[in-house]
Amino acid sequence: MLLFITGLNAFAQYGRTYSRFQDDHDIYYGLRLGLALASVNSDDDKLDGGSMQSGLHLGAVIGFQLSSSAPVYLESGLAYTEKGGKGTLEHKKFTYSLNYLEMPIVVKYRYEMSDEMSVQPFAGGYLAVGISGKMKDYGDRTVESSFTDERFKRFDGGLKIGCGFEYQVIYGELAYDFGLANICHSDFESSHTGCLYLNIGVNF
Repeated sequence: MLLFITGLNAFAQYGRTYSRFQDDHDIYYGLRLGLALASVNSDDDKLDGGSMQSGLHLGAVIGFQLSSSAPVYLESGLAYTEKGGKGTLEHKKFTYSLNYLEMPIVVKYRYEMSDEMSVQPFAGGYLAVGISGKMKDYGDRTVESSFTDERFKRFDGGLKIGCGFEYQVIYGELAYDFGLANICHSDFESSHTGCLYLNIGVNF
């Protein structure tokens, strides 16, 4: 994380190099690294991880301007996100991780505060597939996979909203995922993810 932040300073020195891109507002590429604060709200007490759990968010994005007459962009990409939750059942603590490959698709508006700074609110959605995860039961001292027929499905999807801030090529954002898909296997109960992101990165 420290190496990544240090590298941002080096990229910032080249902000003027990308001034042609900033004037054209046509297409951009970006890298993102940050903190994910996730939880899972479930009707099933054995899966209800309503307390937030921290994880890593790492990704790359690409954005296209939708119209030459307005600073509106369509942004997508691919990210690795560590979600999950923690809770208690019969006074016994449990935690679980749900690690996803996620594809966001958002529409972003770029409001120019100056030649070098902009604010970028956005909204859209995401699709995700679970690639790994462990559930730890501290009462019985057992560790099992989070993605099984008795626990969670691998596929997730929902809405994403947030706001970004850009200075030259340095970018930061605050965003939230609202999981709409039921990620548990029950037909009578539901489980939904939620995740708050705080990311930093660069745009090329």
